[in-house]
Amino acid sequence: MRDKLSQLFCLQRNARKYNSDTQGHNNVPNKNTINGSTYTNGHVGTADGPETTEADTSGSGRMRKSLEGRGSTQNDSIHLKRRVGLFSGVALIVGTMIGSGIFVSPSGLLVRTGSVGVSFLIWLACGLLSLLGALSYAELGTMNTSSGAEWAYFMDAFGPAPAFLFSWVSTLVLKPSQMAIICLSFAQYAVEAFVSECDPPISVIKMVALLAVIMILFVNCYSVDLGMAVQNIFTAAKLVAVLIVICGGAYKLAQGNVQHLTNAFNNPAPSVGAVATAFYTGLWAYDGWNNLNYVTEEIQNPSKNLPRSIIIGIPLVTLCYALINISYLAAMSPIEMIESEAVAVTFGNRILGALAWLMPLSVTVSTFGSANGTLFAAGRLCFAASREGHLLDILSYVHVRRLTPAPGLIFHSLIAAAMVLYGTIDSLIDFFSFTAWIFYGGSMVALLVMRYTKPNYPRPYKVPLIIPILVLVISGYLVAAPIVEKPQIEYLYAVLFILAGLIFYVPFVKMGLTPRFMDKVTLFFQLLLEVVPTSSMAMFE
Repeated sequence: MRDKLSQLFCLQRNARKYNSDTQGHNNVPNKNTINGSTYTNGHVGTADGPETTEADTSGSGRMRKSLEGRGSTQNDSIHLKRRVGLFSGVALIVGTMIGSGIFVSPSGLLVRTGSVGVSFLIWLACGLLSLLGALSYAELGTMNTSSGAEWAYFMDAFGPAPAFLFSWVSTLVLKPSQMAIICLSFAQYAVEAFVSECDPPISVIKMVALLAVIMILFVNCYSVDLGMAVQNIFTAAKLVAVLIVICGGAYKLAQGNVQHLTNAFNNPAPSVGAVATAFYTGLWAYDGWNNLNYVTEEIQNPSKNLPRSIIIGIPLVTLCYALINISYLAAMSPIEMIESEAVAVTFGNRILGALAWLMPLSVTVSTFGSANGTLFAAGRLCFAASREGHLLDILSYVHVRRLTPAPGLIFHSLIAAAMVLYGTIDSLIDFFSFTAWIFYGGSMVALLVMRYTKPNYPRPYKVPLIIPILVLVISGYLVAAPIVEKPQIEYLYAVLFILAGLIFYVPFVKMGLTPRFMDKVTLFFQLLLEVVPTSSMAMFE
């Protein structure tokens, strides 16, 4: 153990010297030339663009041109390996999107719309909006295949300040709150399977949610392959659960239970603000459509597999959600759905009889897989933003043997655990949805800006321009309509929290001020977690 600590200490010291030699105090990259091309800190490319070379995995030994965006670590000795194929990409999208939302949200959506027909249309519209947004992200993700998604795109289009604001909000609020919501839902359904006569104690639910956070953290820190294996298995399991609901609904429809599906548009149309908040409820069930963009650095052949995964995954989820809603209405009335706190459990009690316990189990499996995918993506955001100097350096380090971004995963899990202890599902969902769509709209602006500022930039996948424009308009509506309809102080808090990031950006990122004790803190956690910076081994090659 002593030898390992000494080795890690040397790696840290050499990495610090290496970074200071190559970057200097002004973060000016060290440029060299190979056969007329320039390379920067281990990344090779032409002097005019971001193209780099990537080892040909076919075994020929030749180098082929690839789009490795800013921050890629393909040529480092220690880096995030490309281990996510097409099937795993689809599983990550489907597994993250199908969580607790479809088993809980239908009742909330009915309350806000007051109409079966309108609520069904909103479910379909949410799926279409998610698909359009994901297709726009596919262009961004194939232009810049480094981890980080919105953060990387903001860096390319707007510069470091907006990118930092996104990493600030997403790291401290968006991703941890998303995981906290899912783990609380997981715990609620898991506990309800053992409690039938009364509501489960809140303390027990929170303890089970914390246990889920710990288990998912262990899986993702232990191995990327294990994390993806868990994601694939749980995605398959939740699709079986979805199939049970759909088959149960088809059975009720075959018996002639269509009375709740007729005259679906008889009720008055909801207000503009009510439709926006209903979209919040529906879009929460679809959230995760952009998670694959956080791991593009680990996708095999991202130029093809990223858009393919999106085109396969999101329509599949939309179809499942539509059929599940029809199944619910075949088994129960809209009033019964509204009064039910767990629609899927009520459905199971009506359809499955003695096997009704399968529904809480299915939802538990579904939410666990969704939480696993959420943390898998969240750790990559920390990794990418920290590598650029926008967060603590330690968050950009990877485990010396397992090659997982363990510090970023642990950091997200700690914040999620705090939210589990002190937050509620409803309050977290409202804050998450409002804040998230501000940045989703910002990503559409980034795509439009780069169409103008970088017209000749390589785009393996190019989305029709009308799609990001449409998504931008809808995101603006989703942000503004609830404020106009029913102003709440929480919306102001969200905006102020975003802007508060500038207080930290100016001194610590723009001016580069670093407290003296941070080197010791970084070294301590490096020795504790056995992690190293991705560039630390370059000097030994």
